[in-house]
Amino acid sequence: MLKSLAAAAAILAWGLFGAGSALADDKPIYAPPAKWVQPAPIPAAPDETPPPAIQTLLDDNHAFADAQGITYYNRRVVRITKPEGLASSGSRSMTWDPDRETLTLHGLSIVRNGQTIDLLKGGKDVLVLRREKNMERAMLDGRMTASIQLNDLQVGDVVDWSYSLKHSEPLFGGASNDSERMAWSGVASRYRVRLIWPDGVPMAWKLLPGFPEPKVLASGKTRELLVDVANATAPKPPVGAPTRFLRVGQLEASTFRSWDEISARMAPLFAEASTLSADSPLKAEAAAIAAASQDPKVRAFAALQLVEDKTRYLFLGMGDGGYRPTPADLTWSRRFGDCKAKTALLLALLRELGVQAEPVLVSTGGGDGLDQRTPSAAQFNHVLVRARIDGAVYWLDGTRTGDRGGLSTLRPPGYRWGLPIQASGTGLVEIEQPPLTAPDSDLTLRIDASAGLDAPAPTKMTMIVRGDAARSMARVTEAASRPDVERALKQGLSSGLSWIEFKTVDWARADDGTMTLTLTGDATLDWRLNDDLGVREFHIPGTGDGQAKALPRREPGPNSEAPYAVAYPTFSRTVTEIVVPRAGAGFSVKGPNSDETIGGARSLQTSVLSGGVARFERTTSSQVREIPFAAAEETNRQLRKAASEAKIVRAPKGL
Repeated sequence: MLKSLAAAAAILAWGLFGAGSALADDKPIYAPPAKWVQPAPIPAAPDETPPPAIQTLLDDNHAFADAQGITYYNRRVVRITKPEGLASSGSRSMTWDPDRETLTLHGLSIVRNGQTIDLLKGGKDVLVLRREKNMERAMLDGRMTASIQLNDLQVGDVVDWSYSLKHSEPLFGGASNDSERMAWSGVASRYRVRLIWPDGVPMAWKLLPGFPEPKVLASGKTRELLVDVANATAPKPPVGAPTRFLRVGQLEASTFRSWDEISARMAPLFAEASTLSADSPLKAEAAAIAAASQDPKVRAFAALQLVEDKTRYLFLGMGDGGYRPTPADLTWSRRFGDCKAKTALLLALLRELGVQAEPVLVSTGGGDGLDQRTPSAAQFNHVLVRARIDGAVYWLDGTRTGDRGGLSTLRPPGYRWGLPIQASGTGLVEIEQPPLTAPDSDLTLRIDASAGLDAPAPTKMTMIVRGDAARSMARVTEAASRPDVERALKQGLSSGLSWIEFKTVDWARADDGTMTLTLTGDATLDWRLNDDLGVREFHIPGTGDGQAKALPRREPGPNSEAPYAVAYPTFSRTVTEIVVPRAGAGFSVKGPNSDETIGGARSLQTSVLSGGVARFERTTSSQVREIPFAAAEETNRQLRKAASEAKIVRAPKGL
């Protein structure tokens, strides 16, 4: 009873104090821009024929960074040239975090026939609400949204919208970052970027391809980076390139001194959150895990499963929640937490079990090329655990669910780079991913056509799925009812395999997490007469149709000769077996027999007839993450050739 009361008190205390102070800035301020802003006149429309539906006249961006944080000023002036531009321009909105940010709305107006129509009206028509945009993804961040509808918007109107956002992150000592990106359709009459900072602030910046070269000015104790371009065109990223090459037309700036600084500042937060109280119930959980096995790998995996399966995911970003992890004891009493909370919980358990481990920050979408970017805490959106056992490294992510089979089944995540959180500070580490050694997808389709070419052919399809795909499949099969899963599988396969009517469906999950899916039914084989040879033959559907998924050609622009990205790591195997009549007497097969590397992936194919069974097998495994730009044309030629190779079973004459 006392422990229950203590847990309830802890939750109440967190709700009252852990989420930060009352929302002092939960409403916008209505005021002119700060004195350091230099408002610009509205330029004439660019000379474009024909213009886009929304034509950019002014894209104006100012930022002032000091030791307390950064303030962004943004102004967008656009002209509606066509009815197609009305729907996407009918409102303006701005979202902000009231615990860290202050939003100031400067103006919203329509200029029509030389007359200015004020739509802001001092906030009279501004709707302010707390809208949790990602609630369905179990994410609560407490952000506020100010929204304004543009009444009576017409073609030919010029919309002028400006605001400022002041941001401060006390956990990082006021360090901040800025990112400016050229993003509009057509030509902008004027594009301006001003970045201002006083002497003593450690400002570092980086220009990405396609961004204009800035001027750096000095006035007294203030410095300014300036870009001011007339008739500017936003560069377009190269299609099919790795993520790091897609960042074009951008300026990155940061007052973080190094990655080490971020690592060191985060360390005490996780050290505190992962420290258990003397009477923590987690100590008993760890003791039970320790009693079950002396093997540190078994212990570590059991701790991971406990965090995965006994606490659900819920992101709380209010107050310091964006960076400060919830204490492990509180997360356990709640039975929910976000990636930071689950990482702190897992660290606490591993420490009790004597397993060496540390938290590592990662970027789930932008990890490629992270080592080339300016240091900033904003580059990360996830955290996981790196454990070391017997000289080997294991990556543990408590936000996953359903992992089975032990540490050996866990693969390094595809985030490319991570930042370990250490008290002394440290730099980025590369997360290495070796090629797969076994297929993630292993499909065998066996068709028994021994009763005759035109008779229904009993068919069995066996699909073995490993890795994350198996985990995802297991979650679906365990969450839904059996009839719903059967219905979904039959319907999902019917479009691509319409020549097979599946009647039964079964599945099973092995102890190592592997999923095996088995379907049975009848196939109708379309044996057609080859007039040239005078024999009937069956073409395996989907082969020889020439439908190659080729690498796209690129238009000139920044990074246009960047490598092409390859899906990595992947490994798949497909086998089609057809039992033919007469134990195969007089039958033959035609198909590829090759071992070649196409577009960074090794493809091994065999086509044989043996023991009355026509067998076609293909395994494909990616070997690299990307291929050179110069290899694109040859790759496409190889892909077209491979797509034109049909897999055929030929019957003897007269059958």
